[in-house]
Amino acid sequence: MSVSIRRAEAGDVDFLLELITHEDVDPFMAVVRPRDRDGVLAEIERSQAEPEEYGRFVIEVDGEPAGLMGFEVANRRSRIANLGSLAVHPSHRGRRLADEAARLFQRHLIFDLGYHRLQLEIYGFNERAQRHAERAGFVREGARRKAYDRHGEWVDGVIYGLVREDLEP
Repeated sequence: MSVSIRRAEAGDVDFLLELITHEDVDPFMAVVRPRDRDGVLAEIERSQAEPEEYGRFVIEVDGEPAGLMGFEVANRRSRIANLGSLAVHPSHRGRRLADEAARLFQRHLIFDLGYHRLQLEIYGFNERAQRHAERAGFVREGARRKAYDRHGEWVDGVIYGLVREDLEP
């Protein structure tokens, strides 16, 4: 199995829409994520126009689309990026391809784009994503207690970080 990542293109819209609106994916995606063709296309266009500050990437397995991940600059001066939108299509789950894709993404953001710190926040109920973050090398830094109204209840946001030194030998 060969896992790779690449910047999303306009031709990926149908796959990305199907992925983020899938009944096994949608409940775990941030409420602010667009779930319509125009919104997803706008994200792709921004990713193409601002490659060092914003990105939507497709995870591929053996050349076929299998998932999504993204980033956005959080602080230019301190070179911090917020990561998010990680989703693997249910037909590709169980092979830890998200772990390998996350490591490729970390290295691209830190060594190619020059970020120093990568950070992400995961809903407290998303234990699978928290286990993935830890396997991929992120350090749990804390939680925002009852920060988000999700599915009719207040849920925590669990915060993870990774710095350049975590990836250097």
